[in-house]
Amino acid sequence: MVSRPWGELPVAARAAIERRTGPVVRAEIPSAGRNSDFSATLHLRDGGRVFCKGIADAGGRRGAMHRHEAEVNAWLPAVIAPRLLWRVEVGEWLLLGFECVAGRHADLAPGSPDPAKIVPVLDVMAEELAACPVHAPSLAEQWGRLAAWRRLAKDLPSGVDPWARDHLDELVAGEARAIEEVAGDHLVHTDLHSLNILVGDEGARVVDWAWSRRGNPAVDTAFLIPRLIAAGHEPEAAERWAESVVCWQGTPAATRTAFAVAIWGIWQLLERDHPLPHRPALTAAARAWALHRLDQRVYGPAEDGQG
Repeated sequence: MVSRPWGELPVAARAAIERRTGPVVRAEIPSAGRNSDFSATLHLRDGGRVFCKGIADAGGRRGAMHRHEAEVNAWLPAVIAPRLLWRVEVGEWLLLGFECVAGRHADLAPGSPDPAKIVPVLDVMAEELAACPVHAPSLAEQWGRLAAWRRLAKDLPSGVDPWARDHLDELVAGEARAIEEVAGDHLVHTDLHSLNILVGDEGARVVDWAWSRRGNPAVDTAFLIPRLIAAGHEPEAAERWAESVVCWQGTPAATRTAFAVAIWGIWQLLERDHPLPHRPALTAAARAWALHRLDQRVYGPAEDGQG
């Protein structure tokens, strides 16, 4: 999604923002972003900066996501995420203003120092976000409703891995175990990837908490493993990285495998039902991790290009 320029925001929205910030002299649009109609670093006349993002359907589903992010932010320690400074609603627009922090999107490729810098923030998240007092939906209930492998079993995509086609009962059982094991009272992000992790001189911070849920803190590490594989790591190397995360060290092997199976199913289902250009690579990475955990040979992609 391409952000609207500052000048295309409604006059009332710009005025409401500037009542919070003072005059805006320049709006720097980021190169990436998916869920907002407007996102920009606002450069202010007094020399300050604020990161602002917002959506034009405040009463819709994305409005609920942005409100959830605003509510959660008040509970996030500053070492984990930038602080929310203000929230503005004007007409159909909902806009959030965040502390602007120095940093770049994480580089997850082999040889990058960034994966090691992400480990401390995962440890802090697991320690500080337990017994979340903010209302957040249950990830276990969400996974239970999704039931990705059960749905896929009724209508398999033509390019699904041959091993999966022959072992659907095992995958459905693994998913069922994952639904049980992912339950918990920690606040978990559930959407960790390079664009949602900012790396600076003082370490990493996590942004975009709109998809946060209540669950097992190990699931955020599990979600990052296929992201590392998609960035070029072998499954063994991605798992070695995960061993540095304290809560992952205490996660039983069977739970790790169940999470890998469930994440593969989720990405496979999303690729089938909501195809986007980036999804085949993520499906292939999740499949590679799950089959590594299951100790099966990783088949190459089918001729139609699906993973």
